[in-house]
Amino acid sequence: MALVDSFGRTHNNLRISVTDRCNIRCFYCMPEGPVQFMPRRELLTYEEIADLVRLFVTLGIDRVRLTGGEPLVRQDLPKLVEALRRIDGIRDIGLTTNGILLADQAQALRDAGLSRINISLDALDEAGFREFARRDGLEAVLRGIEAARRVGLGPIKINAVAVRGLTEKQIIPFGHFALETGAEVRFIEYMPLDAENQWERDKVLFAEEIRQILVDHFGPLAANSQQQADAPATDYTFANGQGRIGFIASVSEPFCANCNRLRLTADGKLRNCLFSLEETDLRSLLRGEGPRPEIDAAILAAIRTSVSQKKEGHEINTARFIQPLRPMHSIGG
Repeated sequence: MALVDSFGRTHNNLRISVTDRCNIRCFYCMPEGPVQFMPRRELLTYEEIADLVRLFVTLGIDRVRLTGGEPLVRQDLPKLVEALRRIDGIRDIGLTTNGILLADQAQALRDAGLSRINISLDALDEAGFREFARRDGLEAVLRGIEAARRVGLGPIKINAVAVRGLTEKQIIPFGHFALETGAEVRFIEYMPLDAENQWERDKVLFAEEIRQILVDHFGPLAANSQQQADAPATDYTFANGQGRIGFIASVSEPFCANCNRLRLTADGKLRNCLFSLEETDLRSLLRGEGPRPEIDAAILAAIRTSVSQKKEGHEINTARFIQPLRPMHSIGG
């Protein structure tokens, strides 16, 4: 039975966080100072993740994306990719990474069955990179992008968070980067998921503003005629047909009406929305005592209930909005 919520949205996409740990400290995701990470015993094992995915598949999930934190800091991630690839019904496995460790792991991930890769990169110069990440690492990320291209992990998508006062100077360089490398650069409007609660609407650089800057410099952008209705990004190509630019306008143009995604945190909590204030504890059910058929039935029922309770939208643009207690690195991208 498909996972359809009360607004008629069918869910086939599961984002799985494998860790809340990360090797940089982007201000829109993590605090700069000491971070209290989850104890390792609370994290789902790879075997537990695979067991849950098998259950999700029976409900219509056929696409998974591994996230963090930074997923590549978790040991032996290709083993999880390989285990997921062997599950009948899974047709697409993606990964979102900051790319710092990617150069050394790209081939193993590709061999394990990784389908696609998104790389978070907010600036193309070292000073700009550090403004966002509060750590060095640009050259490592660029090596990771090249390694992904070399082993055939494509199309490569670059995710850049758009923050007013910081991103403006990166827009034209990213346009050239898209033209020269063939990667799709996607600008994501800054969302209220930071650990230090510094988000303000005035700090969001809106997608339409970025698009206009690109048009003024490069000329007209052509909308992608093959755009999928449930895709979070609106895609464009440059006039010469090369290079692709995408916009994820989560704040200015929410796409909640077409959302097909669920999220599983590294400690086994199911979230029916990125901004959800409630979670469903699948880990406790999975680790409970009793016959396996009864445990599986309880998990399936919990998943269905969570989906049925999904709200119409995230309400960022209303006075009702409440920022989740979990920051982005703890939820999973």
